[in-house]
Amino acid sequence: MDLHKYGPWAVVTGASAGLGEQFALQLAEQGMNLFLTARREDRLVSLARTLRDSTGVQVKILPLDLAAPGAPEALDRATEDLDVGLLVNNAGFGAMGRFLDQDLERLTEMIRLNCLTVTELAHRFGRRLRARGRGGMIVVASLAGFQATPYMALYGATKGFDLLLGEALHHEWKDSKVDVLVLNPGSTRTEFGSVSGSAGGGYSMKAPGVVAAALRSLGRKASIVTGAHNKAVALLGRALPRRTIVRLGAWTLKRMTPPERR
Repeated sequence: MDLHKYGPWAVVTGASAGLGEQFALQLAEQGMNLFLTARREDRLVSLARTLRDSTGVQVKILPLDLAAPGAPEALDRATEDLDVGLLVNNAGFGAMGRFLDQDLERLTEMIRLNCLTVTELAHRFGRRLRARGRGGMIVVASLAGFQATPYMALYGATKGFDLLLGEALHHEWKDSKVDVLVLNPGSTRTEFGSVSGSAGGGYSMKAPGVVAAALRSLGRKASIVTGAHNKAVALLGRALPRRTIVRLGAWTLKRMTPPERR
């Protein structure tokens, strides 16, 4: 994982926990300076202190709700004096349960964060990377973006958006020497399950392995699915009729949804 061509600074969104935190840890171990943003200031402060003490890299933080109006612009302005060579477009969330029983404001917030914020950050930082003449961007999508996901309907739709956007940008930005990778993890042992309201169950990967696979693939592939089990699921989605895949997805996700939300 020689990431020096993407240095000296990386911006990681959603860095206070889960995959975002793991990206920060592994990038710091590679010697990259970090600009970290997330909503929870206390976690950012603690993570920044740990990274400075253990690796010696520079770490700056910005507590920010990226779903709020103007937040992507604020992040762009806060980093304008830094030579940013890598954006980890990671911030996002999901919610499990029947679509009509979920709070509409929460669903709208999911679209803003998972789609609009990802788009605006890709546009703002993509222009900076193009002007710089080299760089990279990782878009964190999901295995859920490969098919419809009953009982998690909007989340799967937003991640399908991220997947298609990232793969298109991978092609468009090749001549600018800006590498784009879409990371499509399946179930991973992070806070995602508790935030989304999952009842748990099924196969889960560990976050360090997911992030390491992404960093190894940046500059080599347009999109990856991590884990042999998840790759098999993605391949089935292309081989079987769509109605069959939707039914299989519904069967799996219904078991993971708390009874009161089914």
